[in-house]
Amino acid sequence: MELTEQFDWQGRKVAWGRAGTGPPVVFCHGTPFSSVLWQAFAEAMSRDFTVHLWDMPGYGRSSKQAGHPVDFGVQAEVFTALLAHWGLDRPHVVAHDFGGAVSLRAHLTMGVGYASLMLIDVVAIPPSGSPFFKFVQDHPGVLDQLPSHIHTAIVRTYIQGASHRGLRDDDLDSLVRPWTGEDGQPAFYRQITDYDERFLEENERHLGRIDIPTRIVWGAQDTWIPTDIARRLQGLIPTAELSLVEGSGHLIHHDAPVALMNEVRSWLTRVRDDTG
Repeated sequence: MELTEQFDWQGRKVAWGRAGTGPPVVFCHGTPFSSVLWQAFAEAMSRDFTVHLWDMPGYGRSSKQAGHPVDFGVQAEVFTALLAHWGLDRPHVVAHDFGGAVSLRAHLTMGVGYASLMLIDVVAIPPSGSPFFKFVQDHPGVLDQLPSHIHTAIVRTYIQGASHRGLRDDDLDSLVRPWTGEDGQPAFYRQITDYDERFLEENERHLGRIDIPTRIVWGAQDTWIPTDIARRLQGLIPTAELSLVEGSGHLIHHDAPVALMNEVRSWLTRVRDDTG
């Protein structure tokens, strides 16, 4: 499943793709990743659903212009506009990492309706941000001047750390590739510099209003966002269920793909049948 389409929004170019038939499902990626994480899952689900993939501005195959903010607020605005462009009314949303905060903000503060929400190892509530994040934010504009081979080594090490089992070279290459080159290197540090936890604090204040079916899935060995955050998030969302997946870290897509596929398929099938 390729991102063959393009949506123009306030000077940004958003790459997206659609496949299949049936109720609409939108997959949202996180940082520092792209829709490639969801590609195989979307292809599998396209037998029963109309699946939508997209790369947030500043990520993957979407535009990465300097001067375009890529914070939670902007991404939620883009997501809201993209759903309107697709003509979707109450799609099922499946989100990972940063995509969790984006989809939550669109729902809670912009009034976007969903049929259901699946949150997988998401950035959603504070605290968040690794020591590496804090270093980049304290030294803006420094690391994007590194020699390209040093930058690539940093990104490879950083992304590899999201996996509990370790990534194969070809999988790691696909995740690192968008962050290399003249546009990719500064974009990698820009998305960290623009990271603002105040959006998470605002989300947290409104989570009790969520009344749609919600399922939280978490890698039991996630060292980026530990499971105590998952349990606290479950307690804040009245409708939330929680499932921990053993043997997987933050990149559950690669650590436990079969378990994640089972979670996604069983959840979407259930909420589809329940909502008609």
